[in-house]
Amino acid sequence: MPVSIFNDVIGPVMRGASSSHCAAALRIGRLARDLMTNDIAHALIEFDVNGSLPNTHESQGSDMGLFGGFLGWDAADERLPQSARALREAGTVVDIRYIDCHDPHPNTYRLTLSNARETHTMIAISTGGGMIDVRQIDGQPVSLDGGARVEVGGRVLNPVLPVLTQPDAVLPFNTCTELLAFDAGRGIPLWQWAVHYEMVRGALSEEAVLSMMVDIVRILRRSIAQGIAGTTYADRLLGHQSGRFADKMQRGALLNAGVLNRTVLYTTALMEVKSAMGVIVAAPTAGACAALPASCIAVAEEMNLDEVAMARAMLAAGLIGVFIAGPWTFAAEVGGCQAEGGAAAAMAAAALVTLADGTLAQATGAASMALQSMLGLICDPVAARVEIPCLGKNVLAASNAVSCANMALAGFDAMIPFDEVVDAARRVAARMPREHRCTALGGLATTPTALRLGAELAARRAATGSCVTAASSGTHPID
Repeated sequence: MPVSIFNDVIGPVMRGASSSHCAAALRIGRLARDLMTNDIAHALIEFDVNGSLPNTHESQGSDMGLFGGFLGWDAADERLPQSARALREAGTVVDIRYIDCHDPHPNTYRLTLSNARETHTMIAISTGGGMIDVRQIDGQPVSLDGGARVEVGGRVLNPVLPVLTQPDAVLPFNTCTELLAFDAGRGIPLWQWAVHYEMVRGALSEEAVLSMMVDIVRILRRSIAQGIAGTTYADRLLGHQSGRFADKMQRGALLNAGVLNRTVLYTTALMEVKSAMGVIVAAPTAGACAALPASCIAVAEEMNLDEVAMARAMLAAGLIGVFIAGPWTFAAEVGGCQAEGGAAAAMAAAALVTLADGTLAQATGAASMALQSMLGLICDPVAARVEIPCLGKNVLAASNAVSCANMALAGFDAMIPFDEVVDAARRVAARMPREHRCTALGGLATTPTALRLGAELAARRAATGSCVTAASSGTHPID
């Protein structure tokens, strides 16, 4: 299905550690709920032992999202952290098993759902940033992204995406190369092309597109303020740090890094809100949710620009994300952190050029330079939590974006066209070992300190009775 800025790039509005886990699993769960006409008595959930989910489904929120979806909840529902308990109280028995089935995609969900009357099966994958693809229902091949109301086997599956798919839409361009050719030297700003693209993609008015992004900007600004004020959550590694940074910055006790200090502050605040299960926006993912909005809002505030200007810049960033998600992925399980932090940096660089009224060529050039410098970045979350080194990588992405935006505005030549950089990242990912693609099996995740932290968190969860028991064989209901 064609990529949508709001469905797939800047969104969903959500809670949880990871969009490819929490948000995607929730969307899969809601479609499964429809398949069972809202009556799931038993759910068998199977994960391939060679994929990413056996090591991350609990700690990164796949269980939380899937259970919330079974209950029919929204991705931003404040009850999500209690979804396991709520599902159990609703009478649903859940078994989670690890099997050796050689699934080609590391984020594959195999569901067998039943009640007193019937049993149905579903195979779906999370493709990154909350995007999904339902591949099979009751043994029959399908391809559903949740963007349209469809009937399968006499059951209606309702859309789970904010922008509905328009099957007859003829998109003006799908790649950066096609965009530049379509512009034909007219120099129309990137944000205007983003609006045009989304108007065609979703049959929306220009006013609706801008209004939707302004709403997202307001959510992000509220979350930044919440993060700076302070967040608490037991099941996380990093506590409240952004408040100390804000205090030091206000007292002039930090190095004078100009707008970068405000950017780091906002980045930290958003990451803390994410880890405290507050409301964030995947932009393009939850793990890389901070770099783009933090840099965009921080720079816009320094320039005394309003929320409409921020929204235009975010739309420009969204179109760069379309050019990544279409041929490649945002999923670190597939592409490493170059697919998340690298994409965020590229998108943010284009957004910052847009704030400065840079040209279309400068915006796409900045995006190219930003992604070039993050090729090969691995994903190695400590204790399978999306906190360390994710905070630092979001700061890196934001800092990279500021630098590349200024370089582009100064006339630096990116040399390599953006689409070629995306393809290079895809080829690098194909050679990246599984251990370095969000499995918590390599890099910093396997250091002695990381292993100790993981054991301490596991013991804490077990002591509070908040864990989901799972194993490679046998039946293990949630407890």
